[in-house]
Amino acid sequence: MQVRDVMTTKVITVRPDTPVTEIARLLVENRISGVPVVDEENRVLGIVSEGDLIRRLEDTDDGRRRSWWLELLASPERRAEEYVKAHGRLARDIMTDLVTVIDEGATLAEVARLLEEKHVKRLPVVRDGKLVGIVSRADLLRALALAPPQEAKLDDRAIREKLLAELERAGQSYHPYVNIVVSDGVVHLWGFVGSAREAEAMVLAARNVPGVVSVDSHLAVRPALGAV
Repeated sequence: MQVRDVMTTKVITVRPDTPVTEIARLLVENRISGVPVVDEENRVLGIVSEGDLIRRLEDTDDGRRRSWWLELLASPERRAEEYVKAHGRLARDIMTDLVTVIDEGATLAEVARLLEEKHVKRLPVVRDGKLVGIVSRADLLRALALAPPQEAKLDDRAIREKLLAELERAGQSYHPYVNIVVSDGVVHLWGFVGSAREAEAMVLAARNVPGVVSVDSHLAVRPALGAV
């Protein structure tokens, strides 16, 4: 599945000269948390988010300022940037211009990685450099929820080999009292394990193997040595 399969195509955008008051109205009326800023060719120039608007409220009219040591550490360039962000009247003044975009042909795994790395909730989607949609965390969750179940594509022997490898990865590879039988995609687990948690881990590992139809567990917990 690719980005084009899950993205939102009806994207509300603004131009660099859109007034801040108009942007705030768009966010409220459409119940969204940000809008891309685009040029005449629909190329992404930046994004204005709720955070950019809220930042304007931090510069209050009652004379309160941030701590003196923060003022001391801030460079003149940084202070000028913050002033523009707090007092700017147009989208170009307050937008975040270091925007990460993603191509419509990218995979959902690439989207998830970028969202995590950049600590953002959404990414503009582009085709040949032009905006064609928005993909968000919610879009990924919907795609995951609607994903069809995996079809059985492995024979019983291959399923058993995959299961043994999965048990190895889960640290459950050595069970001298357990026998695994796979028949028509059904995994049958027989024998004894050291704890109920081990039995649960083995069943879960079996369910995670592609091609498994169901798991039939006959595992029992082996009594502890010395138990009466």
